[in-house]
Amino acid sequence: ARVLGRYLDGIGARVLKHESLEILSKYSGKPVINLLSDLSHPLQALADYMTIKEKFGEYTTVTFVGDGGDNVVVSLMAFASKMGLNIRVATPKQLRPRDDVWKRIEEEAERSGAIIEFYEDPYEAVRGAKVVYTDVWVSMGQESIAEKKKEMLRNYRVSTELMKYASKDAIFMHCLPAVRGEEVDKEVIDGPQSAVWDEAENRLYTAMAVLSLLL
Repeated sequence: ARVLGRYLDGIGARVLKHESLEILSKYSGKPVINLLSDLSHPLQALADYMTIKEKFGEYTTVTFVGDGGDNVVVSLMAFASKMGLNIRVATPKQLRPRDDVWKRIEEEAERSGAIIEFYEDPYEAVRGAKVVYTDVWVSMGQESIAEKKKEMLRNYRVSTELMKYASKDAIFMHCLPAVRGEEVDKEVIDGPQSAVWDEAENRLYTAMAVLSLLL
């Protein structure tokens, strides 16, 4: 980290362990951008909320369906908690965020007035939603528990049937890459309600904005 700090003006890193980013930040002396860790994916959340505002002209409630401790939904909740926004998370109880992560999010939500709700029934969570979001069921480094997670989440696929419970003008979002037929039906991600390609494009612009701010 110290050597990299001598070579570079900033560091962008995608890591398996969030602690690696903290070490880079501590010893490099340069701005460190979290491009993804096992804990969070903040640049994705920036692009996601940019996309939502483009589509609706304002921020609106996001309903996430899947692994409630996933790095993407943790960042969506962190963003919502700081901005006073609302988010629903449909997930099995055993896949909710770990206690220390949830405590920080909950404290921010109390300050901002954000409402973060957990549901076990995805149909209840999606009812009337304008944004339905999911991510892969098995993240990097989780290969050893892949089958267990798939079994836990088998009722949390974003299907064409589930999308019928959302608002008529609802959009579907996914950070990509997706596993069609697993966490989402092909007809949803490749259908008219899908905003994933605009969402992917906005990753470029939000990353440029962060670089401009930090460097």
